[in-house]
Amino acid sequence: MIVPHECAGLRLDQALARMFPSHSRSRLQDWLRDGRVRLDGLVANEPKRKVWGGESLALEQPPTPEERAESAEDIPLAIVFEDAHLLVIDKPAGLVVHPGSGNWSGTLLNALLHHAPELAGVPRAGIVHRLDKDTSGLLVVARTLESQTALIRQLQARTVKRHYYALVIGDMRSGGMVDAPIGRHPVNRLRMAVVDGAREARTHYRVCERFGCATLVQCMLETGRTHQIRVHMQHLGHPLVGDPVYGPRRVADPRLSGFARQALHAFRLGLLHPASGQEMQWEVPMAEDMAQLIVALGGEAGYER
Repeated sequence: MIVPHECAGLRLDQALARMFPSHSRSRLQDWLRDGRVRLDGLVANEPKRKVWGGESLALEQPPTPEERAESAEDIPLAIVFEDAHLLVIDKPAGLVVHPGSGNWSGTLLNALLHHAPELAGVPRAGIVHRLDKDTSGLLVVARTLESQTALIRQLQARTVKRHYYALVIGDMRSGGMVDAPIGRHPVNRLRMAVVDGAREARTHYRVCERFGCATLVQCMLETGRTHQIRVHMQHLGHPLVGDPVYGPRRVADPRLSGFARQALHAFRLGLLHPASGQEMQWEVPMAEDMAQLIVALGGEAGYER
């Protein structure tokens, strides 16, 4: 783009504001400081510099959030299993699975595109199910379209085995099954809730160890609704320790109140290999922060599965 002669004598930031009226002046100044403006091929990052018209001007606009969402990023992955068809990841707490509002980069999807660039040709980079940002543990990714289709069919048929450790508040006396439909909360649309007439949801659970103030339970998903275990445990009157959405605002025991996330870890994953049909199963140890909390409560670091 050529700087028009009508801009002669203007400061560079003023000329930019006139030439690019769809952008705010503060945004243009940020781009100036970031070295995204070139005059006659050279970086121009001084807003007060004057232009005289006739210069060649290039403005490099940063990628939009949606464009960043599809970019590869060198983010370490804990790979439990990998072949030409599948990736099984042990996701740490704090890692967002898929880009979205407020998290357009630094996600598992960005990491997958760096680790396996061919995933750019698979919808959602092969992601077929999610874990919440602050839930840790096993997650499977399809490396091909055929594998993705096969895995989605298994999820729909409810043959994928997903087992979790959950530390819940209170003294849960026994295990059982929660059969309660889950949908959007009727008032707070950012939450899920047990709602009559919503999508069916079933969670099987059993008690592993009781600590009085809290109970370690093993949960097995029969269905896979958003926040299912978190909502179902709250429905039982035993919300997850550290859950900022479904848990109480205050917990008397400092060992529980100091836990910084919902205490939920996907430790076992089983499915049929999409190419061979072979039954496969993976297990990972409890996440370190949860294991340390269990020990602080008087439990063991490991549990028989």
